[in-house]
Parts: sequence; structure tokens; C-alpha cells
Amino acid sequence: MVISLSCRNLQVWGFTMVLLGCVTLLSACGGHSNKARSNSTSVQQVTLTKPAFDMDTAFMYVAEQVRFGARIPASKAHQQCANYLEKILTNYADQVITQPFTSKLWDGSTARGVNVIGSFNPTAERRIVLAAHWDSRATADRDLNADNHRKPLLGANDGASGVGVLLEVARQLSLNKTDVGVDIILFDLEDQGTPEYVNQDNMNSWCLGAQYWAANLHRPGYKANYGILLDMVGCYNPCFTKEATSQRLAPDIQNNVWQRAQELGFSYCFKNTLTSGVLDDHYFVNTIAGIPMIDLIQYDPTTPSHFFPQWHTMEDDLQHVDKQTLQIVGQVLLSLIYS
Repeated sequence: MVISLSCRNLQVWGFTMVLLGCVTLLSACGGHSNKARSNSTSVQQVTLTKPAFDMDTAFMYVAEQVRFGARIPASKAHQQCANYLEKILTNYADQVITQPFTSKLWDGSTARGVNVIGSFNPTAERRIVLAAHWDSRATADRDLNADNHRKPLLGANDGASGVGVLLEVARQLSLNKTDVGVDIILFDLEDQGTPEYVNQDNMNSWCLGAQYWAANLHRPGYKANYGILLDMVGCYNPCFTKEATSQRLAPDIQNNVWQRAQELGFSYCFKNTLTSGVLDDHYFVNTIAGIPMIDLIQYDPTTPSHFFPQWHTMEDDLQHVDKQTLQIVGQVLLSLIYS
């Protein structure tokens, strides 16, 4: 059967997916991700590989993004954050490229965005792409208070968490050289798609920065062996399942990442469970650029969105980001890079 899951309420067509029972998955993943902060996942029992990911630094990078405010097109916060991301990556990367672009939004208006790209060991043939989006949504269209539906949100988890992890990965790459090439790509205008109150969704209104980059690679003839997209990777009680779009388009990459996570002791949050596909930046990287990329994204079957309770609401703020979840995700990435 063809399953559509509301990742921005869009369908991914043309392939068969299996959605396992929510009750079973809820039990496996430990329930709600927004409960008491004392439920923060402990990673102390896990023997971590070197270099070790610093969760406090990653959390600081998340907080700095949120401090600018809602990072929506044409806003002061958007420009300030773009400058900040370029500055941080310039401190760490061998090469930094900013890729400005203009795209049409869901309502026919145009918006200017900028992808920020940091390259490490740019001459290496074997390359890994690590990506996240840095903009935040302009409409809190999932908020329980309808008065908030046209207000912009902070996007602490949906956006800033993935970027925070990647900035700490960039710092570690600057301190610990590796033979593999790594490109960190921070996509803009990912989350500006059609609001739910319009009821006329268009899949091409989402992931605009990824669509632009995939069709206009930052270097002519650019190739990478594989990619990993981070989205909503800061939840308390994290649950990462095998998202079906990734399993269809890049199964070997997804299986290898999950195996590595489980070897590190993270099997309690990296579940060998196939869940329905989502439309995210990785879809366009796979289908336009031809680079196999998977999506590492929170799954919570207790919520209507299947993401996390604060998704696309005014409550997606810093208090719902768990620095220890950032460490889990970051340590998996470092282990893959340095293996």
C-alpha cells in the first residue's frame, strides 16, 4: 500500500512502505519526547569513540541560533544568523561557500535565501555530505491557538538542533584531521512551504534551498559517496526509525548508519523499524543531485504529525532541546567519519 505521512502534509508517491503499529513502536521508543527534563537520555554508560562530541558546545550553537529569533526570509534574524553561520564555519572549514538564491514561495511571492557550505579536505575524492536546514518556519500553523497560525516560530528543534550538531562536528573536524572529505551544507528556505490552513499543498514549495543546491552544485561535477540529513534531532527521549524514503533511495547507507549507532550502544533510540516516508531535503538530493542521502529524523507515533509535540508551534523553543540527544547524534556522525 502507499502510505502518506504528514511531513508538512505532503505525499511521497510511487513506492510501497510499511507502517508498523504505533503501540509497539511507542513502547520500543519510550513514549513522549516532551515530558519532564529528568527523562533526559543518559549516555554515560556508552563507551564513546574519539574524537568525542561535546554536547555543551553543540547546545551553545543551538542557543545562539535561537537567540537571533525566528529565522524567516527578509528578517533581521535571518540575515544575522546567515552571517553567524558563515563566520563559525570559516573558523573551522578549509573552504566556505555561500550560495545565494531566489525562489518562489507557496503564495507566488519570491524570497531570497542562502545555503552556507563548509568543506573539509576539499580535494579528497571520497566525500560525505552532512546537511541540516537553518531557517525556521514563518507560520506556526500547527499551534493549538489559532491566533498563532500566522506567527513565525523559533525552530529550536526543527532546524537549529541539526545545525548545532553539525557546527560541533565542524569544530571536531578542524581539530582532528581525516583523509575523507566532508561537506557540511546548511540549507535555507526548507520550512517555508504551504501553510496547513491553505489546504492546497504543493511538494515543490518545501526544501527550496536543497532543491536549488541539488540542481546547482557548489562545485562543477561535485560528487559524494553518501549523505546524512539531520532534522529534529534534539528531542528528549529520542526515537529514530528507518524512514521509508531513505530506505527506498539509500538503503545501504541507512542500514550502515543504524548498525554503527547500535554498535555504539544507541539501539534504544535507533530502532530497526520501518516507518512511512517523509518529504525532506534528502528527497531532492537523491532525485536531483543523484547523491544517496538518508534522513535522520525524530519519530513520535503519539503525535498527529508523528514528529514531536511542539512541531510547527510556538513551543518549539530551547527548553525542548536535550543536549544529550545532540551528543548521541553527533557521536554517531563522528564515528562514521573517523572509521
